[in-house]
Amino acid sequence: PSCKVFFAADPIKIVRARGQYMFDEKGEQYLDCINNVAHVGHCHPEVVKAAQKQMELLNTNSRFLHDNIVEYAKRLSATLPDRLSVCYFTNSGSEANDLALRLARQFRGHQDVITLDHAYHGHLSSLIEISPYKFQKGKDVKKEFVHVAPAPDTYRGKYREDHTDPASAYADEVKKIIDETHNSGRKIAAFIAESMQSCGGQIIPPAGYFQKVAEYVHGAGGVFIADEVQVGFGRVGTHFWSFQMFGEDFVPDIVTMGKPMGNGHPVACVVTTKEIAEAFSSSGMEYFNTYGGNPVSSAVGLAILDVIENEDLQGNATRVGNYLTKLLNKQKAKHTLIGDIRGVGLFIGIDLVKDHQERTPATAEAQHIIYKMKEKRVLLSADGPHRNVLKIKPPMCFTEEDAKFMVDQLDEILTGLEEAIGTKTESVISENTPRRTKMPEEAHSELLSDGSPDPRENPSLKRNGLCTDKHSLLSKRLKT
Repeated sequence: PSCKVFFAADPIKIVRARGQYMFDEKGEQYLDCINNVAHVGHCHPEVVKAAQKQMELLNTNSRFLHDNIVEYAKRLSATLPDRLSVCYFTNSGSEANDLALRLARQFRGHQDVITLDHAYHGHLSSLIEISPYKFQKGKDVKKEFVHVAPAPDTYRGKYREDHTDPASAYADEVKKIIDETHNSGRKIAAFIAESMQSCGGQIIPPAGYFQKVAEYVHGAGGVFIADEVQVGFGRVGTHFWSFQMFGEDFVPDIVTMGKPMGNGHPVACVVTTKEIAEAFSSSGMEYFNTYGGNPVSSAVGLAILDVIENEDLQGNATRVGNYLTKLLNKQKAKHTLIGDIRGVGLFIGIDLVKDHQERTPATAEAQHIIYKMKEKRVLLSADGPHRNVLKIKPPMCFTEEDAKFMVDQLDEILTGLEEAIGTKTESVISENTPRRTKMPEEAHSELLSDGSPDPRENPSLKRNGLCTDKHSLLSKRLKT
């Protein structure tokens, strides 16, 4: 029962995929807006060819010498700032983040870790401990070496868009944690954050935040770990790595990567500085990974770098991302359920609300929309602390035609849903005008009366569009 699938109330059996499209056993085509794993497109012929060619020749324990891993390390480090030059290859993002913690703790012998609220960094025990996204209310006791800083969310966080300097305000929260930790006799090993928070609700930190946090963390003798497992490899469009969009004066000490790195093939990596790598090595600590960076994985990784470059997928992320954001902002002006559109490149979130002044999360509505979009052959998921943020992170070959098709379907569903719950979509309302979604109590209570637990009580219930069978009643009750 703990192994969940997408759309649990009405799951899809996918039998093949190509590019940004997936096909079920009946041959029905779905537009994939979920898969940041199939980074350059499902079953890309060049990636398949590279894997097949190397498989026919050799695949073996990565402790043998092989040219592929050296060539891949060179190509990978060339995309990063000069000081990030040492690569440790792993099989998954979880392994990469676990190794990053080991490197950070070994560096100066410190133990404590600062993480962001609602963060998720992987499924290993060491990572569940620093992933508040996975904390179960009232059940998990936070370890004494884990410190949780507020997510730098300027839409519904502690410091919002009307604050004079939200970057400094959020960074000062980290400084406060560091001071309190030192006062209790403990020492900070690392601050870890996704360059853009995905499970936390597609959060883009305010400019200057990471620089200030890095300054405080370095002053405390710790290191800055940038988790690029979900957001790296050109997804933001303007840069190859998401952390780069915050300025050249910000360079993490450790960068972790995974998911898109192998286009579905298991390969991941930790890249760090020589200083940190030497501290790890001088301790006598050995590191090896049987399959991490094996000849086939490295061949796949090299092919993906070629495809990103040859097909200008970074440029595509910028062009299509800007077009999609423009279309979604038009929908925001039209639909009262849309509270915020945020994102960069092909990493976009739609924050659904029931009340624009209070920014009350529209959780049940988000789940309803995901299932209705599936009926229209568009695959979306919802996430964030309240499971009310529609996440858009498709394969990088996503086109403007795909974007328009997706938004047209969403428009139709939102129109029907708002009519069913008594809101109005006719007028375009100014950004500065507070808006309230008027929802009759009867309609609203029916929408939420399925007997399902509040998602905040058990966040794992609705992760990534997961839903109990009771939620399937929504589509029956709302005749949209």
